[in-house]
Amino acid sequence: MKHPLVLLSTLALLVPLTLQSCAPNATAPSQTDASQSESTTEPAATVSSAPSGETGTLQVRANGEDFIRQGFVSKDGWQLDFEHVYVTLADVTAYQTDPPFDPEAGQPLEPKAEVKLVDIKTVDLAEGGETAEPIVVGETEAPAGRFNALSWQMVKPTSGAAAGYPLMLVGTATKDGETVNFTLRLDEELAFTCGDFVGEQRKGILTAGGTADLEATFHFDHLFGDADTPANDSLNTGALGFAPLAAIAQNGELDADTATLRQQLAPEDFEKLMGILPSLGHVGEGHCEETATS
Repeated sequence: MKHPLVLLSTLALLVPLTLQSCAPNATAPSQTDASQSESTTEPAATVSSAPSGETGTLQVRANGEDFIRQGFVSKDGWQLDFEHVYVTLADVTAYQTDPPFDPEAGQPLEPKAEVKLVDIKTVDLAEGGETAEPIVVGETEAPAGRFNALSWQMVKPTSGAAAGYPLMLVGTATKDGETVNFTLRLDEELAFTCGDFVGEQRKGILTAGGTADLEATFHFDHLFGDADTPANDSLNTGALGFAPLAAIAQNGELDADTATLRQQLAPEDFEKLMGILPSLGHVGEGHCEETATS
């Protein structure tokens, strides 16, 4: 009786092993060809390390938040509505870092894998309706894993509506029956290196064959303040507001580049404006290391 029992036991072990060896092997998805526009150059992924060999699709989005899509009231009571907010992004690169990159610690970013998604692209953060999704800047095949850092530059585009200006804001401001149509062209070039996305949902967790995204977030309440935030909050005490800009408008029109603002704003207001610009870039509520490059 012992021999049949041994035989049955052996078969019980061999059957699942045989079934497992017959299962089809998973294959990595091929990269989807991305359409290109005149303002976009999306290179093939540059992967420094992909130890597992498994890949998915990684996207990067740009988000001006509801402040840009829906409008808001500045700290000094101006209702701001935006027709266009052009931002030109370059060298958009996502990283898997170990240890996690802390932009406030003064330590270098140490990537174990990285992908470059976009060479240069201009996006309009005001595009779409009030409930529009953040805009896809680019996507590429990337190694599976946790992407927990993101870097990009704001540069001067050579063509398009915002040619020559990394940041251009077009909109209207109203208060107490007064309306100012404004166009602000800012030529400061900046670089941002950011840590993990901070928000209601985790981002950047890419599984084999899956899709994940990261987000370059722009906080324009840092520039204009927010009437819904207490006046003594650091957000508002550090913001420019819109009143200094309204004061230099002519007949309800303000069309100004950086040089014009330097000439016409009070020196302390211009200095505040230029000091705010590097603080615009975030990853959700997560912070970035900012550098002025021009």
